[in-house]
Amino acid sequence: MERERDVSELPKAHLHLHFTGSMRPSTVLELADKHGVRLPDALTEALGGGEPPRLRATDERGWFRFQRLYDAARSCLREPEDIRRLVREAAEEDIRDGSGWLEIQVDPTSYAPRLGGLIPALEIILDAVETTSRETGLGMRVLVAANRMKHPLDARTLARLATRYADRGVVGFGLSNDERRGMARDFDRAFGIAREAGLLSAPHGGELAGPSSVRDCLDDLGANRVGHGVRAAEDPRLMKRLADRQVTCEVCPASNVALGVYEKPEDVPLRTLFEAGVPLALGADDPLLFGSRLAAQYEIARRYHGFTDAELAEVARQSVRGSAAPEDVKTKLLAGVDDWLAS
Repeated sequence: MERERDVSELPKAHLHLHFTGSMRPSTVLELADKHGVRLPDALTEALGGGEPPRLRATDERGWFRFQRLYDAARSCLREPEDIRRLVREAAEEDIRDGSGWLEIQVDPTSYAPRLGGLIPALEIILDAVETTSRETGLGMRVLVAANRMKHPLDARTLARLATRYADRGVVGFGLSNDERRGMARDFDRAFGIAREAGLLSAPHGGELAGPSSVRDCLDDLGANRVGHGVRAAEDPRLMKRLADRQVTCEVCPASNVALGVYEKPEDVPLRTLFEAGVPLALGADDPLLFGSRLAAQYEIARRYHGFTDAELAEVARQSVRGSAAPEDVKTKLLAGVDDWLAS
């Protein structure tokens, strides 16, 4: 029987991690106490007990509850010091899980009211990322994401802001929140602005909505990557298109189950996508609420989908290739994957 290598030692890139959702439970509780924030009982109990809250977002009521808990956690981030702590701890967790490159996703408008405005908020985040990357050795960059629940004009404002900081750590532009709301094509102008500046296009699609939302990301937003994208497995022609164009799907198995997209870990169609040649980048999404970080997603692929170490190594390579990392960083990480497999 083949020896199973430690997936936390497998070099990889982490391409789907939301800013607030990256926090440690203990950090949220400490910041809530520091700032006198009254958290919902369900969140306090879950964070204090070490178990993630029970969530199911396949209906609007469940999605609203998820958003309410997320917003409550975000309200604990009130000072630049809090931002710096979050970024540092997110990097530490990623390094522990074998990540050599992290693209953390953020909508700066969510933090602007408490941090002096939109531009100061993004600059505080970028400064924290640059400092943390330099001090820890983890490659870190930022993906600015618009909220599809807001007006497309807000997305254009964010896209212009993102392009201004393309040389200071912003590498991509995304579109988050419930893809059942707001048509992708309504945001095409914003994504056009971002693409013209050389930023990656990485909108969410194919999670709570089906394959059509993935096609919309490709057709209307010129997606280089798709956040989640897992529902593409329901359409063989779409999977072939993703494979032919080498569009990476940022699949987050634990959150798919936690939100009720799939009932059980073995139901997430990881192998279907992998065997169709769709590039994958496993992500933790919001470990604060879903209870597992990056290495655990690789364990899910191994335990529930029978991925061999060679297949896990290929998934790690795909995550690196789909990243915005400089070529020298990619070369180093890919060599590390080979070394892991040869060990």
